[in-house]
Amino acid sequence: MAKKSSPRSGGKKIAGYQNTGYKFIGPAAFLMIALIIYPMLYGVYLSFYNTNLVTKWKFVGLKYYMQAFTQPEFYKSVLLTLLFMVLVVVGHFTIGFILATALNKEFRGRTFFRVIFMLPWLFPETVIALLFTWIMNPMYGILNSILKSLGIISSNISWLGSASLAFPCVVAVCIWKGYPLVMTMILSGLQAISSDLYEAARIDGANKWQQFMNVTIPGLRPVLVTTIVLDSVWWFKQYTLVYTMTGGGPGEATNLISLSIYGTAFNDLRFGKAAAWGIIVFIICYLISKVFRFVLKED
Repeated sequence: MAKKSSPRSGGKKIAGYQNTGYKFIGPAAFLMIALIIYPMLYGVYLSFYNTNLVTKWKFVGLKYYMQAFTQPEFYKSVLLTLLFMVLVVVGHFTIGFILATALNKEFRGRTFFRVIFMLPWLFPETVIALLFTWIMNPMYGILNSILKSLGIISSNISWLGSASLAFPCVVAVCIWKGYPLVMTMILSGLQAISSDLYEAARIDGANKWQQFMNVTIPGLRPVLVTTIVLDSVWWFKQYTLVYTMTGGGPGEATNLISLSIYGTAFNDLRFGKAAAWGIIVFIICYLISKVFRFVLKED
């Protein structure tokens, strides 16, 4: 006759399973606490002090938060960053939608083109920045050489040294760098939409635009919400590409909020002020995600 297990032995088994689960998630939880949660909490702590992290520790309370809402340099930098984010994200979705729609069709060599169009996302941002800095060099850059050979310009142009040209050039490079992610996400969403839905729409007399608005967009809604939130937050806090190409210049033409925070911390050694601005940027990114989720919700 089979021996029945006691409630005590069953409880021990459940406890054993739980302990095993804790052991599995332990390393990931430790890394998350060490690399994300602790730095964020320490940043909040720093934001209440006027400190250089070595000898100077003066408690100032909410002073830096209040200054952020009264200093024109903060407003100017945030507005420039918002404009930068909007232009880059619109560029990503425009190019990404066009390419994803084209690559979703059956044609010879489709896999090859998918790989080619993904290449910009695979290169590190520093490599992309240095490559385009060389391309746009006013003395020996290939861009000026091509435009002069085509008769479009008569003399070399300082693309990244001009206050009026640096910002659009940086935006163009960031669009080129980031569109593959949006393209891939939209392409995966398009392939998840059943062809039966389009067939039913055609039978009901829907034209291409009506199919797009009533079949494609609703089918892509979950993908679009996730992609636009991730893309917007990622490029709002962009630092590497812009810093490597222009360093925030010329003047303040490309001085995004991330570069302002970096300069405040490591050039001026005002870590408390930089931490306060960083917390505000975190709140702005959170609000951006909430706004997009509200605007793009199903109802």
